[in-house]
Amino acid sequence: MKRSIKRGLFISGAVLLVLTAIPIGMMASAFIGMRALAPREFGSDSVLKDGFVCIGVIDEGDGHLALIDAGNDPAGAQILAELSRRKLGPEAVRDIFLTHGHNDHSAAAHLFPAARVHIGAADLLLTQGKEGGHGPITRYVHAHDAGIAAFVPIAQDGPIEAGQKSVRAFLIPGHTGGSAAFLVDGLLFLGDSAGATSAGQLIGAPYAFSDNQLQNRQSLKRLASIITGEKLEVKELVPAHSGALDGAAPLLEFAAHVSEP
Repeated sequence: MKRSIKRGLFISGAVLLVLTAIPIGMMASAFIGMRALAPREFGSDSVLKDGFVCIGVIDEGDGHLALIDAGNDPAGAQILAELSRRKLGPEAVRDIFLTHGHNDHSAAAHLFPAARVHIGAADLLLTQGKEGGHGPITRYVHAHDAGIAAFVPIAQDGPIEAGQKSVRAFLIPGHTGGSAAFLVDGLLFLGDSAGATSAGQLIGAPYAFSDNQLQNRQSLKRLASIITGEKLEVKELVPAHSGALDGAAPLLEFAAHVSEP
């Protein structure tokens, strides 16, 4: 009896170890070999490093700002420090553009109740905690309400006026159903829909955290087509979890290797 109990415990432990190792391995594979995140300034705009995610800070003019994502820190330490550096308070944030609804991109949005929060319409329930993720890993993550009072759902591509700036929104579903990219001042914020390798290549969203990896690739291909077709100026590609890449070329190169559906 004792031998059978020990054997059962050994098997149970081995199964638990395997079940633990699989998600850890999937998570590690998503970040190994990626370009390191680093804070940067682009004229009056900034990219902040909030742990393992970046936040865009866009100067709207007249003492107001827009945020591209709201980081992983509910206390918003990096955002508040940047506001202080600019001699501004939380009321200066007039717009927040969420690249998608995962918690690590919306955590500090609740600190700016007066801001308009723009998000892809398909991610609205995800951000409200009424729906969970659908990826291999994200489906097991507890749904969380970001505590945002009012949203401005994005139902289609197009410009969004933000003070003196025009932010071009592109719906790029795949990582999540409502993933979006935002182009402003030549900075193309891609959220988790793409990453940058240490070799300077753009790659698509990781399988482990994405709802539909194939759709993600097609969305990036379509985005590249719009940029070339309309001759839009892209100075920097800014993924959320890796360093930025210069110009649109890495996106166009990636798109060239994505086959038609």
